Amino acid sequence: MTALWRRAAAEFVGTAALVTTVVGSGIMAQTLSTDGAVRLLANSTATVFGLAVLIAVFGPISGAHFNPVVSLADWWLGRRTRTGLAIPDVGGYVAAQTGGAIAGAIIANLMFDLPAIAWSQTIRSGAHLWFAEIVATTGLVVVIVGLVRTGKAAIIPAAVGAYIGAAYWFTSSTSFANPAVTIGRAFTDTYAGIAPGSVAGFVAAQAIGMVAALGLIAVCYPVGPAETAVMTNAAPEERQAQHA
Repeated sequence: MTALWRRAAAEFVGTAALVTTVVGSGIMAQTLSTDGAVRLLANSTATVFGLAVLIAVFGPISGAHFNPVVSLADWWLGRRTRTGLAIPDVGGYVAAQTGGAIAGAIIANLMFDLPAIAWSQTIRSGAHLWFAEIVATTGLVVVIVGLVRTGKAAIIPAAVGAYIGAAYWFTSSTSFANPAVTIGRAFTDTYAGIAPGSVAGFVAAQAIGMVAALGLIAVCYPVGPAETAVMTNAAPEERQAQHA
């Protein structure tokens, strides 16, 4: 099993790169077009390709969660068989993901000659947006776990990228589906930003989405190859060793 500090570093860098992609492409889209559909297309396209590449690159190191919801689901699904993350690992992952997301927003701001930190003024609040986040997060976790438990983990980079790209368009919230990314996007007052006051509602909805996903997984995918939890860079016996 790769040392926790290496996995946390991969989660930090990967999440930072993801948020840089989301925010940076949003700024570029806002700069080049006044058409809302074109902006969303540019932002979602960059995110699809960027996310797929990042999962492929960092998956062998940390599992490429880049998302506290995924890490928590990994722990929950593997807690009995000791094939998921251990609690200390979850803490390290979540801290790295959140720090990376904030760093990613700052990097994007600086690349476009904006203040390093500019609190977003974009209010994203309302029951319909929170419901959209529940739907988006539920789908994301089910996609990942479903692929792992049916022996199709190799296509996760492409499938997750495709799902998030589609969810940009079919959800009213444009599918944040990630508490760390939600927090990071509060640090940029640009196209992809979210006002700090709107963050709690999105994160709460994402947590509900994770719980809903776990319920669906229990029904549709109760077990999988070696009962692996989510995305892992180690064999089941190695995952068990870290809990010993």
